[in-house]
Amino acid sequence: MAWFIKTENFTVPHEQMIPHLAAHRLWVEECQQRGEIISSGYLVDGQGRPGGGGLLLLQASDYSNAEALVRQDPMVRSGCVDWRLQGWIPSVGNLAVE
Repeated sequence: MAWFIKTENFTVPHEQMIPHLAAHRLWVEECQQRGEIISSGYLVDGQGRPGGGGLLLLQASDYSNAEALVRQDPMVRSGCVDWRLQGWIPSVGNLAVE
């Protein structure tokens, strides 16, 4: 399985994101229950404050399958984020995702 990273920037105020964030969390949990390797979180600034975006790390067999999964994400479906999907090839170091 290959690694992929989706980065996103919020395009609406945080208050408008709240229901989509809740749906996103539920979607990630459902993906995990199906056996997907997936983890999501906020991007934060130097003081630890959310900075208006997020990162999703996932494994998929190829780019098209990763993109199909990401397009199901309520954050993407809401249209409230600009997002980018990239493959990631680890070359050195350790990574533990539970």
